[in-house]
Amino acid sequence: MSRPLWTSAALIEASHGQTYGDLSAVSGVSIDTRTLQTGDLFVALEGEARDGHEFVRLAFEKGAGAALVLTHHAAELSEAGPLLAVPDVLEGLRQIGRAARARSSAKIAAVTGSVGKTGTKEALRSVLSTQAETHASVASYNNHFGVPLTLARMPQCVQFGVFEIGMNHAGEIEPLSDMVKPHVALITTVEAVHLEFFASVEAIADAKAEIFSGLLEGGTAVINRDNPHFDRLHAAAHASPAGRIVSFGAHEKADIRLTDITLFPDSSEVTVEVFGRPLFYKLGSPGRHIALNSLGILGVVDALGADVEAAARGLASVTPPAGRGARVQLGSKGHEITLLDESYNANPAAVRAALSILSATPVGIGGRRIAVLGDMRELGEQSTVLHAGLAPEMTNNNVDLLFACGPFMKALWDDVPASLRGAYAPDSSSLELALLEAVRSGDTVMIKGSLGSRMGPLVTALKARFTEENT
Repeated sequence: MSRPLWTSAALIEASHGQTYGDLSAVSGVSIDTRTLQTGDLFVALEGEARDGHEFVRLAFEKGAGAALVLTHHAAELSEAGPLLAVPDVLEGLRQIGRAARARSSAKIAAVTGSVGKTGTKEALRSVLSTQAETHASVASYNNHFGVPLTLARMPQCVQFGVFEIGMNHAGEIEPLSDMVKPHVALITTVEAVHLEFFASVEAIADAKAEIFSGLLEGGTAVINRDNPHFDRLHAAAHASPAGRIVSFGAHEKADIRLTDITLFPDSSEVTVEVFGRPLFYKLGSPGRHIALNSLGILGVVDALGADVEAAARGLASVTPPAGRGARVQLGSKGHEITLLDESYNANPAAVRAALSILSATPVGIGGRRIAVLGDMRELGEQSTVLHAGLAPEMTNNNVDLLFACGPFMKALWDDVPASLRGAYAPDSSSLELALLEAVRSGDTVMIKGSLGSRMGPLVTALKARFTEENT
C-alpha cells in the first residue's frame, strides 16, 4: 500500500485547523472538482468569479477524502463529509505548503523569467525524472495559490522538486520564493513584460531578482549572461543568500557557454562548454531561445548535484507542449498544413522568438507562412509602440500573411505592407471565419497571443476543419 500524501494528524498540525467528521489520510490536494481524484483534499478557495465552498458537496460526490473550508462554513457543510476548518483557506493552504517544504529532504529548484519559465520547468522535470523521483508544478501554477498548492502536493519521498514562480507586480515573487526555499534559483531572461504595472524593464528585473531572496544559505543563482540586465541581476544575487552565481549564454565570459548551434525546423544541435568542458547534445524543440534556455537548465542540474551529461541527452526527448510551440501536422496527404501552436501567451520577446521558428519551418508546395497574432496584454502605455514594433519582424521572418485581432494588434496591422494583410478583426472569434477560408494546403500557420486574447479557439477551429476534411 502506498504511503498517503498527508495523514490526518499531519494535516491538522500543518493547517492548525479544526476537524468536523472523521478526518482520515488524503492522497492528493485539489482546488478543482473537474480534475479532482478520489482521496484528494479539496481546498475551497474563494476566487474572483466563484467561491470554492459552492463545490464542496460536489467534491465529496466525486470522491474527495476531505475538504479545507472556512470556519464559518463548516457547520452548514459538515454533513457533506469530513472537514478541516480554518479562518482563511488560502493561508491554510500556505501552511500546508510550508509544512511540506519543511518535511522534505529534496533538492529544490525555482524558475522564473519573462519568457520561457514554463518550458524550462517542464524540461527540468523531464530530465531530472530520469535520474530520481521528481515533483514539479503542473501547467503554470506559479502564483499566490499555485505555488503553495504545488508544495502541498509534494510527496515526502521525492528527491528533486521544480517550482515555477511568476508575477505581475513587484513584491509577489519574494514571499513565494521564501515559501519554496530553493537550493537553486534560475532567471531565464528579463524582457518588456507586464509594463502596465512597472515603470521600466529595470524594475521588472528587480522584481524577478526577488527569487534569490528565498535561496537557502549558500545556494546557487543561475543567470542569463546575455541579458542586458545581467549586471543588475548579478548584484541582486550577490546580495542574497546565494553562495554561488552561475551564468549561461553565448557571452564569452559565461560559465556555461554556447559555442555552436545548428537550428532545424523541429529541433536543434548544440555545442557548449560547461565550466570549460565541451558537451554536444540535441534538443527536441526548435529555436535559438530554447537552446539558450537549455544552458540554464544544465546550470540548474549541475547545482542540484545531478548528472549533467545524462540531462543533456534527455533534452532530445523534450518537445514543446500544446499552446507553447507544439508543432502539429493537420490534414491528409496532399492536403496538409503545419500548425505551430503558441496560443497560450505572448509578449514582444516571445512573439519574436515564435516568428523566428515560423521562418525556419518549411512550407509545402504552394504554401505560405501565416502569422496569426492576438493582443499582447499588460504592456501599459508602451503597448501601441511595442505592437507596431513587430512590423519589421514580419518581413525579416518571411511571413507571407498576417491575421491579427485585438485593439492593440491594430497598430501592427496598420504598419505592415498591404501585401501581408490577410485579415484583421476586433477579437479572435470574429477572425475565425476569415482564417479558415484563407488557409490552404501547404501552409504553415503560427498562432500566438496573450491568454486573454483567446487564441486557443482558433487552434481548435483549424484542427476541427482539417479533421473534418479527412473524414
